[in-house]
Amino acid sequence: MAWNDSDNGKDRDPWSGRRNQRGPPDLDELLRQFQERLSGLFGRGKRPAPSAPGGENLGRIGAVVLGLLLLALAAEVFWKIEPAERGVVLRFGAYQTTLMPGPHLRFPRPIETVVRVNIDQIRAFPVNATMLTQDENIVDVQIAVQYRIKDVIYYLLRIADPDASVQRVAESSIRDVIGASTFDFVIGEGRAEIALKVQALMQELLDTYQSGITVTSVNLLSANPPEEVKASYDDAIKAREDEQRKINEAEAYRNEIVERAAGNADRVRLESQAYRAQVVSRATGDAHRFEQVLSEYEKAPVVTRERLYFDTMETVLHNSSKIVLDGKAGTNITYLPLDKLLDPARQTTAKVAPVEPEGTAAARAPDNPTGGNEAFGRTPDVRLRGAR
Repeated sequence: MAWNDSDNGKDRDPWSGRRNQRGPPDLDELLRQFQERLSGLFGRGKRPAPSAPGGENLGRIGAVVLGLLLLALAAEVFWKIEPAERGVVLRFGAYQTTLMPGPHLRFPRPIETVVRVNIDQIRAFPVNATMLTQDENIVDVQIAVQYRIKDVIYYLLRIADPDASVQRVAESSIRDVIGASTFDFVIGEGRAEIALKVQALMQELLDTYQSGITVTSVNLLSANPPEEVKASYDDAIKAREDEQRKINEAEAYRNEIVERAAGNADRVRLESQAYRAQVVSRATGDAHRFEQVLSEYEKAPVVTRERLYFDTMETVLHNSSKIVLDGKAGTNITYLPLDKLLDPARQTTAKVAPVEPEGTAAARAPDNPTGGNEAFGRTPDVRLRGAR
C-alpha cells in the first residue's frame, strides 16, 4: 500500500491490483492512447499498451470516424466520368473546365463542384393543351417532344432551369403553329406537317436562348375536338367521308371514260393509218399498172383498146344476169324467162335463139349463181373495134 493511498487499497482489483475506473478518465491519457492507436493503425510506432475498457472503445470510435472522413474526402477529390457523360467543374461557382470520360482528381467542396451530365440520354415529355385554330375552332392536342443535350456548358450555365424552359418553349411553339392552321388541317392531313413546324420553331427558339439543347423529334399524338362537340364533329366527319367517296367514284368513272375514249381514239387512228396505207398502195399499184398499160398502148393502140374493152365488159357483166340478143334478129318477138330470172334459187342465164334467116345464133354467158340486176348489151362488132 502506498503512503498516499487514502482509501487503503479498497479501490484496487484484488486479482490484478489495478485501480477501478470509477471517476472520470484523464483527458491527457485519452489523447495519448488515441495517438498510439492511430500510429498502430498506420503501422508506425509501438503497439499501444493495454488500457482501460472505456479508452479502448473511444479509440475505436475515433478510428471509424477518421476512416469515414477519409472516405468522404476521397469521394470529393476522385471523380470517374462515364463514356456517355461530361463533367462540368465549377470553382467557387464559376466555370473552370469540362471533364471528359475517365478518372479525374479535383479539389473537394466547397472549392470545386463537379456536375455530371449525360449527353446521350434522350429526354421526353408530353404536352396536353386545348388550343384555338385559325378559323376560331377549339381543338385538344397531345404532343410528345424528345430532346437531348448538345452543349453541357450552355445547358448548365445559360438557363436556370433548362428542362422547364424546353417545356415552355414547346407549348409556345405548338400554340403558334396551331393558331396559324385551320381546324380541318389540324385534325386531318396536316399532322405530320404541324409536327415538323413545331420542331423547327422550338429549335430556333432554343438556339436563340443558347440553351445547348437539340430537339430530336416532335410527334402529334392526337388532335380531337372537345367532348362537348364530339357528336357534331362525328357528323361532319361522316359528311366529309361521303364527299370523298363521291369524289373517288367520280374520278374512277372519269378514268374509265378517258381510258375508253383513248382506246377508241387509238383504234381509229390505227385504222385510219392502215386505210391510208392501203389507199396509197392501191393508188401506187394503179399508177404503176396504168404506166404499163400506157407503155403497151403506145406500142399497139388497137390491141390494147380491145383488151381494155374485154376486161371492162368482163368486170361489168361478171356479177349480173345476162341475155344476149343479136341485133340482126329483125322484128322477131323474143320471150324472156322472167320467172327464172327473178327466182333467186334458180337464177340462170337464159339462152334465147331467135329465128334468123341467115341462121345466126346468139351465145349466152353463164349466169352468176348469186344473182344480180339484169344488164343488156350488144355483142360488139369486131370489125368496128379498130375504129374506136
